[in-house]
Amino acid sequence: MEVDISRIRVLASPALALTLALAACGTTGGGGLFGARDVGYGVNPDEESIDGLIVGHRLMAASEYDLALRAYLRAAGQQGFTADVLSALGSANLHLGRLNQSEDLLRKAVIEDPNFVPALNNLGVVLMERGNYGEARLFFQRAFAADSGQTDMIRENLMRAIAKSEDAVYVEPEETSRFTLVRRGYSTYELLSEL
Repeated sequence: MEVDISRIRVLASPALALTLALAACGTTGGGGLFGARDVGYGVNPDEESIDGLIVGHRLMAASEYDLALRAYLRAAGQQGFTADVLSALGSANLHLGRLNQSEDLLRKAVIEDPNFVPALNNLGVVLMERGNYGEARLFFQRAFAADSGQTDMIRENLMRAIAKSEDAVYVEPEETSRFTLVRRGYSTYELLSEL
């Protein structure tokens, strides 16, 4: 009597897959299928993790802003919302174009540490993007003073903010065009301008 092997494989596959899945759940270090911890593939729960700020800074340098934001959020979970973490979160949001979130986070970072140069500079950048040149100038001045004028980028930002804020204050009014009313016939008038 011959046995159909293909049929046995088909019937045995779901049972084998379930057995392998349950065995895999027990080996992740998470306490099995209903364990309290879910550990990702390739992660050793007994080792110390790399600082999320370092990972985030490297991702920012590689222009991976969304991934950097995730790393900074992980750092916030590990270290709390320090001035460095808040500034990093604000910077990532700035690069993602989320100006409102960036401004809120950077203002909190400045409250946490009033002399933290990256937060002061980045808040100035956000304010420049939003057209608040006068306030941006104040934050660039604070960053320049806290940095003792050592960073060229902060100096350039300050110069731009000064120029923009002075342009915004001393805008000359546009010349108004003059109109002349000219009679063209018995009851017809035409309005002419000097352009």
